[in-house]
Order: sequence, then C-alpha cells, then structure tokens
Amino acid sequence: MINGRRLVSDNMSEVYDVLLPLTDERFWDFSRVQLRPGSIYIFGRQHFIDNLPMIRELAETGEYTFVFGNSAEGAWTLESQLKQLRIDDLVREGKILVIGGAELAPEYGVLTHEHFLPRILDYEENIQTQQHTEEIFIKTDKPYKFLFLNGRARPHRKYLYEKFKRSGVLDQSLWTMLDSKPTVVRHFNFVENDINVMATPSPLQRLPDQYEVAQYREPTFGPIVPENAFLKQELFRREWGEIYLTPEPYVDTYFSLVTETICAESPYSFRTEKIAKPLAMGHPFVVVSNAGFYRDLHNLGFQTFGHVVDESFDLIEHHQDRCDRIVQVVTDLCQQDLASFLKECYNVCKYNQQHLAVLRDQERKNFPERFAQFINERSRV
Repeated sequence: MINGRRLVSDNMSEVYDVLLPLTDERFWDFSRVQLRPGSIYIFGRQHFIDNLPMIRELAETGEYTFVFGNSAEGAWTLESQLKQLRIDDLVREGKILVIGGAELAPEYGVLTHEHFLPRILDYEENIQTQQHTEEIFIKTDKPYKFLFLNGRARPHRKYLYEKFKRSGVLDQSLWTMLDSKPTVVRHFNFVENDINVMATPSPLQRLPDQYEVAQYREPTFGPIVPENAFLKQELFRREWGEIYLTPEPYVDTYFSLVTETICAESPYSFRTEKIAKPLAMGHPFVVVSNAGFYRDLHNLGFQTFGHVVDESFDLIEHHQDRCDRIVQVVTDLCQQDLASFLKECYNVCKYNQQHLAVLRDQERKNFPERFAQFINERSRV
C-alpha cells in the first residue's frame, strides 16, 4: 500500500518485480480485477492498450490513479506512444502517470526507472560469463580491434557503418548488421555520386558461430529479401537474445563501439543492454548516443576512459558532427598500440563491473520509495 491506498500491478509491467513490497494485488487479466476508487493501477504496455478506452474514461473522473509503466522505452519512443495512444493530454494534465526508461519533456513529469542496467545481472549465465573478464586483458594479440554490434536499422548505425566501410576500419572490427532495411534519412546527410547512401539497404551480417551465444548458433532463416530483412527476431527466436553475454567477442577485441538506441531523436539519455554489456564484461567502450550520454553515465557513478580517449564528442550537440568525431576517435584508436591502451583501461573496467552490481542493488532498494514519493506528489486522488 501507499499511504493506505491499494497498489494493483500488472504482472507484465517492467517494474512489477521491484514494486512487489508495495503491491497488494497482481493481475494477468485486468478484466477480472475489481476496480476500487482511490486505488493505484500499474499497467504494462499491452494491458494498457487493451484497456485504453476504459482507462481514459476513468482517468478523467480523478477517482483512480492509472500508471503507464514502460521503462523498457526511452523518451523518443515513449512520447510517440503517448501520442499514438492519444493520452498525451491526460499525461500532461497529471491524470495518467508514466514510468519511463528516460526523462521526458518537463510537461510530462515522468518517473525514470533504470530497467536495463540492473536486468543484465538477473541472468545466471551472465554472472558466469563475467568470470572470463581477466582473459580480455591477458590476451593482448587479438584478431579484431573493436566490437561493433548493430541490431535494428537506425540512422546513426547506418552512417557509421558506411563511413567505416569506406575507410577500411570496418575490416578491423567484429561487426553485425541484423537489419538490412534503409534507415530513416532525416537525421543524416550522406550523398555520394548522387546517391543518398542512407536510403540504400545494408548487407546482413551476424556473428560467426564461435562468437555467438551457444543457443543462437547456426540458425535457419529461410529465404531472405535483403531490402526488407530483420534477422534479429529469427536469430533470437523472438526472445530477448541480445541480453545474454558470451566471453569470446570481448576477449578477441580491444574495445566496444556501442551504438545505443538514441542518437539524434532525443536529448534525454536512454541506457539499454547495449551499454550494460561492456559494463558487465569489464570491456573498454566508446558510446554513440545523444549529447550528454557520458555526463549522465558519470552521474550514475560509472567511469569512462577520458584518460586515454578523447571523449569531448559528448559535448557536440549536432548528431552528425558528433558521429563524425566518433569516427575519427575510433580510427585513431585503431592506429594505436591497443595492447597498451587495454592495460591503461583495466582499472576503470574493473571498477565499472563492480559498480554495476552496486547500482543494481541500489535501484532495487530505492525504487519503491521513489515510486511512493512520485505517487504522493503527482496523484490527483
């Protein structure tokens, strides 16, 4: 309960498990829930969509508190969802509350929940894989210089891929491209020989089997149409396969080039499993994301590699200029003595690995209190 008010939670909400200490009732099927004025109801995305007309109607009365819990999404996606569901007006008025994976524009008043960083340590397989971290630093003669994993097609991933391909740097990386579709072109301008490079399909590339998590090796995809292929669902059998760690890609590369979900779409940092993986593995990294991503990572207590990498790109507001600077940073790194670079990164990598576990415990411990405070401040009831 929260101040004597019942908390009723959707089992499919991303915050379901962390709010169990406050939860009075749980549901798989909301149609079976007896509505009680004054109660607080948390919905995951699907149940929210399924019950949207009723939620909207009752939210208008002010007798109930409805919470859209979707911390697996960042600001850009979440704001789009609020508009598509036609509840953005109710959210701005405080009649529907929101839990998200990143901050939103101030008028929405979202409660942020760090979903992905703690989640990666919920898998025993990943805890076991962390035992191989020392191998990253023991093996100094590696077949690849950096790890460059790309799942869904996004403009910044396409832009970096095309830049690295032309310079030859791509050949020095262990890379993937699981989505061949042309990307949305509005954020980047890359024209070559009168061809809009951003509007061209990309080649499909998955990890070689020796670098893939065991259960996702040797998939059978069937016929593939390169202009409209998205291999991730088939590769991971429609599971969240990208959450799993295996040591080989990290042991055989000196650093990760992490292409986070957000780059140009939002000014608000959104941390996913993409940055959680090198943090968990103790692998050096360079991150492509929104301006201020490194600042926000530091504010969470993590360290980065400013003593050996020029991280000033984090201050560059324009997305294409920021990506161009990152291309130069990665190119320069690939020309350095990366064995010495790796040695210089060791202490930061081990610190981050340990701090991730600390943050996980802190987030699980503190979120119920933060949620109760959020309800007390924002609730209309």
